Amino acid sequence: MSTSNSVVYWGTGRRKTSVARVRLVPGNGTITINGRPGDNYLNYNPAYIAAVKAPLQTLGLTADYDVLVNVRGGGLTGQADAIKQGAARALCELSADNRKPLKVEGHLSRDPRAKERRKYGLKKARKAPQFSKR
Repeated sequence: MSTSNSVVYWGTGRRKTSVARVRLVPGNGTITINGRPGDNYLNYNPAYIAAVKAPLQTLGLTADYDVLVNVRGGGLTGQADAIKQGAARALCELSADNRKPLKVEGHLSRDPRAKERRKYGLKKARKAPQFSKR
């Protein structure tokens, strides 16, 4: 699959510890993640597949572009949301008019929630050791 003569749109997405580099290439709507078919990579989980396709469905471009993804870090939930944000950013690069509907749907927002660090003197981030009165 040669992309030398076609236009490629790039976008980077992040969620928790996952980082996704997303390329949009004119095509027929196939999703490839780390060299594997998207459905296969996401374990055929409908929630993850829907998250990845959401920005394209918002703009009605599901069958117009192939999505090529390189994603690292985290688990499948973080990776799926990172791909969603990366695809939305790539669609903004495609046309400035795409930004408003994607922003309204929340596809451009970075989810700031991450694992809280463990503090000394505690067993976990907030769990204190068992209290003994005597």
